[in-house]
Amino acid sequence: MIEKTVAELSAALAAGETTSVALTQAYLDQIAAHNEVLNAYITVCADSAIAQARAADEARAAGSSAPLLGIPIAHKDLFCTAGVKTTSGSKILHNFISPYDATVVERLQAAGAVMLGKTNMDEFAMGSSNESSYYGVARNPWNLDRVPGGSSGGSAAAVAADLCAMATGTDTGGSIRQPAAFCGITGLKPSYGRVSRWGMIAYASSLDQAGPLCKTAEDAAILLNVMAGVDEKDSTSIALPPEDFTATLNNSLKGLRIGLPKQHFTSGLNPAIESAVRNAVAELEKLGAEVKEINLPNSDLAISAYYVITPAEASANLSRFDGVRYGYRCENPVDLEDMYKRSRSEGFGEEVKRRIMIGTYALSAGFYDAYYRKAQKIRRLVKEDYARAFEDVDVIIGPTTPSPAFALNSMKDSVTMYLEDIYTIALNLAGLPGMSVPAGFVDGLPIGMQLVAKDYAEATLLNVAHQFQQVTNWHKKKPVLTTSEKTTEA
Repeated sequence: MIEKTVAELSAALAAGETTSVALTQAYLDQIAAHNEVLNAYITVCADSAIAQARAADEARAAGSSAPLLGIPIAHKDLFCTAGVKTTSGSKILHNFISPYDATVVERLQAAGAVMLGKTNMDEFAMGSSNESSYYGVARNPWNLDRVPGGSSGGSAAAVAADLCAMATGTDTGGSIRQPAAFCGITGLKPSYGRVSRWGMIAYASSLDQAGPLCKTAEDAAILLNVMAGVDEKDSTSIALPPEDFTATLNNSLKGLRIGLPKQHFTSGLNPAIESAVRNAVAELEKLGAEVKEINLPNSDLAISAYYVITPAEASANLSRFDGVRYGYRCENPVDLEDMYKRSRSEGFGEEVKRRIMIGTYALSAGFYDAYYRKAQKIRRLVKEDYARAFEDVDVIIGPTTPSPAFALNSMKDSVTMYLEDIYTIALNLAGLPGMSVPAGFVDGLPIGMQLVAKDYAEATLLNVAHQFQQVTNWHKKKPVLTTSEKTTEA
């Protein structure tokens, strides 16, 4: 039962084929059997999950039909959860118990979802491999020697390994889409402002966006129905008319215009991934889509701009972690300055400290115009590239990542790691919706195809992805979980 999609589980619960208590216990058993190796969860909430499942079964018996009633979910550990540890993968928050729920958590709970626990992640969402987590690296279920991607690596690994039915993630520069590609699942980054950020521990506030990680596009649509919507507590959330993202999943793709960016099919791309993505696009052509090459001339500038803007915003956002109000505090400080310095130097990991220093430098007097202001100008150019492209096409398609999941400890410098997000970062700079869907295997590892649409056109993305998944089986492939050093395709 645990291998089923959210849509299938919902139908099974409604038909009385299982109960939420039985389903939740099955996932908890799977966690107990495999989390020690995968390290996908930081915190497992077994007792409260069973209590929530029991309440869901009682609510169903009383006639409730909430959209996610009784279905187990895992939350990335930067969503605040009332009464549960929320660490953001950092030592500096290792003892922080949130007094409230993030809006996303609140909405999913109101829809009936059962929280299994909190998933592992790169510290403060800074990373592309889950290797910067204070709680240790999460591992890829397809091969335990490989990373699951980051920063939502724990959520992606948990979904791929059936340690939950669905999970939340966040995406600042590809942190939903890249781990989805590496783990062979579906991941959606909504348009900026589509989903409330209130109660998410901030990395870069102008780019962060919450979204679902799940098995299929249909599941992503079901979750987005619940997660999306304006929030008076988040001034950056957008007031849009309510939308049922499942309503257009089965629309025909006849006449759909697909653009292939020539910048995404260059020498830096693994040839096998290029072949897999082009084969996937050919399947969409069979469904009636039309394909043309497009130009995104400022794509090569996106990474440079991103790694100025995000550290700058992070340096401001992370200034609140100072050992005074909550979180880690150094032992026996001699004075206030000593407490600040040692609490932050001892509490933050190396990657976080690196980005804080870069961001502080970029915002400092004499360098603001040379770096931060220039990066914001590039951001505008990237946005304009996409706007011009969408005058001629409806969806832009390319690879999600330039290579399959890389080996643990194989990235010896930060710049090489940053290049893993070369195809995903521009969407965050532009605020556009994007998603990754399984599109094949390279060297026994799953790879993803990225789909991009114009602002607030998530329904288009989900329609295309769902239609693709109706004629392919990549999303149905499952890793065989063992305690050996390797896993193989089922």
